Amino acid sequence: MRGILAVICLLFLITAVNAADIFTFKADRMSGTKAMGKETTILVGNAEVRSDNLLLRADRIEIQGDDNQFIDCSGRVSGIELEKEIFFFAERLRYDRKLKIARLEGDSSLEDKKNNIVAKSRFIEYDDQAEIAVFQISVRLFKDDMVCRSEYAIYRRNEKLLDLSGFPVVFKKDDEFRADRIRVDLDTDDVTMEGAVSGTIKN
Repeated sequence: MRGILAVICLLFLITAVNAADIFTFKADRMSGTKAMGKETTILVGNAEVRSDNLLLRADRIEIQGDDNQFIDCSGRVSGIELEKEIFFFAERLRYDRKLKIARLEGDSSLEDKKNNIVAKSRFIEYDDQAEIAVFQISVRLFKDDMVCRSEYAIYRRNEKLLDLSGFPVVFKKDDEFRADRIRVDLDTDDVTMEGAVSGTIKN
């Protein structure tokens, strides 16, 4: 039985490697089908998938589509974008390998180690090509001694800009800033506010 399973795994692996990029996986158990139009691979137990610079781990990973385009991870999900040093954690993560877009659901976090930023929310969408992350519901972002909170936020990694809306508030040491919309330059920590501006600054 183990010999048959090893052969099946090898066949799936060869197919994956011949795709558009290097694609490998491993797990305690595997099942799937290669029926035309219904290509599916299910990995269970210590599941791991590597695609280009992205490494994903979860209790369960389901791979679907031509050239293994769609990856659906659930249960203790973690991921690393190796080249950019971006770390993901979520209850569920869905990834489109062609569009290079990751969607995180549940208690989710994104850590950008190069820019010393940690962000958490209930939903995160990260576009790896544009290097833009969208956060929704109970957003919290931490950088050094600054904390940002809102219900919606857009993080533009290349420009190091954070746009907050939905009851946004920014805490910098003992200072507090509130407005309808807040933009934070994460390179300089400068704060720009629009609409119903208020704040507290302690000297």
